[in-house]
Amino acid sequence: MDAIARAWKKAVRTALPGPWRPRRVVGEAALALLMGGFAALLELAGSTGLAVPFGIGVALLWVLRRGLPATVLLAAAAATGWSGGPVLLLICAGWTAGARIRRVWTLVGTFVLGWLLFTVTGVLKDATTTSPKLVLGLSLGGFLVLAVLPALYGRYRAQRRALLDALRERNDQLLRERAMVVHQARLRERHRIAQDMHDSLGHQLALISVHSGALEVDRTLTDRQREAVGVLRQAAVAAMRELREVVGVLHDESTALPPTPGAVAGGPARGGADGIEGLVESSRAAGAEVVLSREGERRPLPAAVDHAAYRIVQEALTNAHKHAPGAPIGVALRYEPDALVVEVTNARTPELVGVRAGAGPAVSGGQGLTGLRERARLVGGMVHAGPTPDQGFRLAAVLPYEAAEGAGEGAAAAAGADDWAFEGLSPSGEGEGGRRSPALGCALGVVGVGLTVLALCVWGVVAFVGGSRDATVGRPAYERIQVGAPEAEAVRELPPGNDFFVDQYKGTGPTPPEGSRCRWYLLGDQSDTGWDDDHVARFCFKDGVLVDKQEYVTKN
Repeated sequence: MDAIARAWKKAVRTALPGPWRPRRVVGEAALALLMGGFAALLELAGSTGLAVPFGIGVALLWVLRRGLPATVLLAAAAATGWSGGPVLLLICAGWTAGARIRRVWTLVGTFVLGWLLFTVTGVLKDATTTSPKLVLGLSLGGFLVLAVLPALYGRYRAQRRALLDALRERNDQLLRERAMVVHQARLRERHRIAQDMHDSLGHQLALISVHSGALEVDRTLTDRQREAVGVLRQAAVAAMRELREVVGVLHDESTALPPTPGAVAGGPARGGADGIEGLVESSRAAGAEVVLSREGERRPLPAAVDHAAYRIVQEALTNAHKHAPGAPIGVALRYEPDALVVEVTNARTPELVGVRAGAGPAVSGGQGLTGLRERARLVGGMVHAGPTPDQGFRLAAVLPYEAAEGAGEGAAAAAGADDWAFEGLSPSGEGEGGRRSPALGCALGVVGVGLTVLALCVWGVVAFVGGSRDATVGRPAYERIQVGAPEAEAVRELPPGNDFFVDQYKGTGPTPPEGSRCRWYLLGDQSDTGWDDDHVARFCFKDGVLVDKQEYVTKN
């Protein structure tokens, strides 16, 4: 029972899709009564005796048209072909089917089947009084005008509404993406600031700490001077600790958003391979033993590689000052054929009494090597760091030339593609703007339907004129044909005939001779008949001879 109840509820929801607000319920009920009443009045005028059931059926189909557009269209087409009462329902059903049936071939198949039902019911009803060819032509033209044209307009309206909704959604999405881009740019800038603060200020504070540590063990200073230097060193260590906390705050929410190559390349102007000598001189001035060596043929470096090399040496010197004070440091720059190799090594820490007395452990933010690896990755390189066999430490970086240039171009291309996407276009110039307008297909359909209807009208006029001529015998020919004339001779004088115009006259007039075959025509002279009368000529043949000729007036 539960399964039956669920199936019933699903069928009801499918046939009567919501929402059913009070205003909509009232409107649907009023229109259903209008449709049903109009159909009932037309059926009542036709005296078929089925006016009330017919009106109720049309009203029910109107209510179901939104949930079952294809079914309602087929039922309305069959009913309209049989009787003209549901013509308004057929127009509305065509509109609804065009708007709600999404698949094109399903829609086409539904309308083809609807036209067949429309034609078959019309032929079945009027087969005894009307030519089937005429019914076929009239049904095609009528169905195109009553059902297909409203369907094309309904589909155009539905596609236009869907396109506007999609454009609104895309606009909202672009606004959200723009806000995300701004947020990401802000986070990247925070990351860059944190990286530069860690590299630049950390290096300078490390030098201050090394200077003050060296002064603390200077025998030429007094105890008060030595105490002041110790306070200075403690202040430097505290500043490094606070810098670590600030860098950590700036790195929050941005660790997953590394700086772009353009941002890396946009560092201080003093950065670069040429600024490494200044870093070495600063370390020497602080009392450290630093040896700088260069190998290979020097060459101009891309901006990203140049700045990365400077930052790598700066961070390596800072770590050496913090973790191995007093140890000899070696800085080597090797220009290989395809990459720049940067290597910084320091030996084992010497035993210096009092250098780190009271200083505590070296302050480390934990971001130095991570930042260096990220910088090298952005230019297509790599960083290796680790202890040496003599208990020292070695940091080496490989920074390729071409990879750095390609990475920058790739980033620029990606940024350009993002700009294209943000504008709703593609680099090919088509994108969303390349889509066809929804009005184009509907306009082509309207043109096709109009040309078909026009062709049917022309065919109808030509067929009517030619059929009327073939079904009419002139007064002179009627007078020339005499009773007793051979059938072949009489037929040569008569037009070919057309059953569409004379079928309604068959069986009328005086009783024909027994066993004869008769042919009916309109008599060309209709001047003495009333507007609702027709002047008919009848020729009856038996055994190859004209045995009877009659003319009479009948109601049309």
